[in-house]
Amino acid sequence: MEQVIRALNTIRPKRSLLLSVMVTLGAIAFFWSLSYAHQPGEDWGFKSLLPTLFVLSIALISRAPFESLLTGVVAGLIMLDHTSVVTSLADTLSAVMGNETIIWIVLVCGLMGGLIVLLEKSGCLNSFSDWLKGRIKSRRQSLLTTFFIGLVVFIDDYLNCLAVSSSVKQVTDHYKVSREKLAYIIDSTAAPMCILVPVSTWAVFFAGLLEENELAADGQGLATYISAIPFMVYGWVALILVFLVALGVVGNLGAMKKAEARAASGQPKPLDYTGDTMEAAATSHRKTSSLVGMLNFIVPMLILIAATVYYDIDLLKGVLVTLAITVAMYYLQGLLSLEEQFKGVFEGFKVMLYPLSTVIAGFMLKSVNDELGMTSYIVSVVAPIMTAELMPALVFVVMAAIVFGTASSWGSFIIAIPIVVPIALGVDANMALVIGALLSASSFGSHACFFSDSTVLAAQGAGCSPMAHAMTQLPYTALGATLSFVLFIILGYSV
Repeated sequence: MEQVIRALNTIRPKRSLLLSVMVTLGAIAFFWSLSYAHQPGEDWGFKSLLPTLFVLSIALISRAPFESLLTGVVAGLIMLDHTSVVTSLADTLSAVMGNETIIWIVLVCGLMGGLIVLLEKSGCLNSFSDWLKGRIKSRRQSLLTTFFIGLVVFIDDYLNCLAVSSSVKQVTDHYKVSREKLAYIIDSTAAPMCILVPVSTWAVFFAGLLEENELAADGQGLATYISAIPFMVYGWVALILVFLVALGVVGNLGAMKKAEARAASGQPKPLDYTGDTMEAAATSHRKTSSLVGMLNFIVPMLILIAATVYYDIDLLKGVLVTLAITVAMYYLQGLLSLEEQFKGVFEGFKVMLYPLSTVIAGFMLKSVNDELGMTSYIVSVVAPIMTAELMPALVFVVMAAIVFGTASSWGSFIIAIPIVVPIALGVDANMALVIGALLSASSFGSHACFFSDSTVLAAQGAGCSPMAHAMTQLPYTALGATLSFVLFIILGYSV
């Protein structure tokens, strides 16, 4: 019997590999046929959706976001020109890696990873966690504390996803909170919170976008943005919903039930999670008091927020200043040598490589989708049924779908706003409400997409896979989106 079982275990991987090869070859043949039949200059129409739908399908089956994105990129490039796929892939990768936004993301995430590793290696993070444990007396309090810290760190969603998880992870583990629920709470106070606060990277970006598209006069972009904050419905709904989850009013839904049951048995981290985490063993050989250790954690966090605000909400400059001061602080106290600290920074970059590769692959997919005209096609299909009353709800649904499918919570709007604005003006829609719908869609896509930067970083910070995080929070994001859609319909007819 044992020999039979071993034989079956040998055959199954071979069958799985054979099936994967067959599916891959079939997909290549399918997208090649689309390219072959396409006439130069002809719009792709509904076929522009196929690479993104292919990515979502592969991601659901494989639970591997980077590999799924790369597959979708290749499929799209085959559609665009089946005779030069390798050249097109190299050109797309080079263009994306040369993009200022990508360079900023790589530097910010890598340096943030380095800072977190320093906080952990110095033992200061343990001191702060011990201080929290002394004041938090229940599981509910640990969840609410995570929620409120997330509200305070509103400058940037990347900062939120990486810093908050590091500060509370040991506490939530102590009270047997699953890493998936931790990731959900962190992610829900990232983009949803950032759009509601005018002092954030999101507000700065979209205020500039409003001015570029003449939705606001020069210098009035932020004022126009602020006027739309009451109508950023998804941000409000997501925050209220996650607060109710932390409070225990809303229970565990869908896959979250299984994750929480596992955590209750004493295993907060997913059993099958093998990815690099933001956790590092403390290497400091110097004993410090709990108060000093706690301050050695809190002071860099306060400097990070203050420096980011001082440099006009530029997180890269903020983290550079913070790292410089933190390295000096720890060296002068004898906590870590300069060599240990610089090695820690590089270790942080290494830990962030896979999340960053996923973000880069997402930008590559967006580039391919732009060439296929996906965003323009979707908006054009819905445009004929838009009225002043229904436009906010339809804008929310359409743009939410686009961002969910492409993970481009900012880039898609550079293309979409010049299309949406003339339609809104033509039907005399409430512009503040339309802007609120656009920002709500951006927030939802960043929050819910399996491979968005916010989802990937929240999962990385919490210590679970992006797909595990996305699938466990999906019932909550779907509920939030449904409620937001209904509220946009009501607002469309009443405002």
